[in-house]
Amino acid sequence: MRISVVDVGSNTVRLVVADAEAGVPLPVHTAKWRLRLAEQVKPGAAIPGEAVERLAEAVADASRTAARWGAAGPLAFATAVVRNAPNREEVLHTVRDRTGVALCTLPGEVEAELTFLGARRWMGWRSGPLALLDIGGGSLEVAFGRGRLPDFVASLPLGAARLTHEFFEGQDPPSPEMVRALRRRVRHQLRDVAARIRWEGPRTAVVTSRTFQQLGRLCGAAPGRHGPFEERRMDRAALREAVGRLAALPAAERARLPGISAPRAAQSLAGAVVGHTTMKLTGIRTVTVCPWAIREGVLLRHIEDGASWWAEITRLNESPAPPEPVPLRIATARN
Repeated sequence: MRISVVDVGSNTVRLVVADAEAGVPLPVHTAKWRLRLAEQVKPGAAIPGEAVERLAEAVADASRTAARWGAAGPLAFATAVVRNAPNREEVLHTVRDRTGVALCTLPGEVEAELTFLGARRWMGWRSGPLALLDIGGGSLEVAFGRGRLPDFVASLPLGAARLTHEFFEGQDPPSPEMVRALRRRVRHQLRDVAARIRWEGPRTAVVTSRTFQQLGRLCGAAPGRHGPFEERRMDRAALREAVGRLAALPAAERARLPGISAPRAAQSLAGAVVGHTTMKLTGIRTVTVCPWAIREGVLLRHIEDGASWWAEITRLNESPAPPEPVPLRIATARN
């Protein structure tokens, strides 16, 4: 069986075509289209019409590419940049009408669950009680669990692009006062979630997303050319030093640092502040940078649970208005 997934993120549209062999999604083709939606959409603002058109073109190209590789219609989803837009319904309907692809948005807690599943499958059962951190453009997902799916998840408005717009707009590099203000915001938003992670005491902590991958490289992890099976770790102390390095440089000079790409250089500082503050508040000293995340989680869930779960997700998007955000969901406490 050959399946495909399309992920509309804050910077790029990504396609993964995979074969489902023995319950494992084995990638046969990947592609991406760079849209940089986060640069065009401020938090709380509508996605401009021109950006919607380019998004529809990218999804159409991704769907045609998947078909050429022998995959059925892709499982297509958009993350916080579309989910939080006031014209979300218009964007989803436009993409559906222009491409025939039923693009949907995922609640933040579902993003966290799927990302956790991908990380769990990659890390294996020996990782034990597992904590997950994932920084996107619009939100931060945190999860903890002992099994296949997490026991609790949280989705918080602490994405790297969102916070860059809010705190660092027009400052390059930003003032020390704004960096401290950002750190205070993160501490306030994370207080309850961090207390839960500390209480659980995870054996293993993993991070996912391009933001964390680039920060891991900046902190000394092996470059991507070494392949996905190279173990990559990042220490909290090294990330604290990285915050200082990034804060002292304008975006153009950050892009010359190891791992920091030009399109993400502006938001790298906000991502580093969120990452370091989260690790400090949760008591996590070292994390493993995991190459599997939400796209692999979607593929795994489809392989393991069949098509019915995705049908339920798409039905959520048929309501006339976006569902109310659920910032925190805590599972029944264990004895």
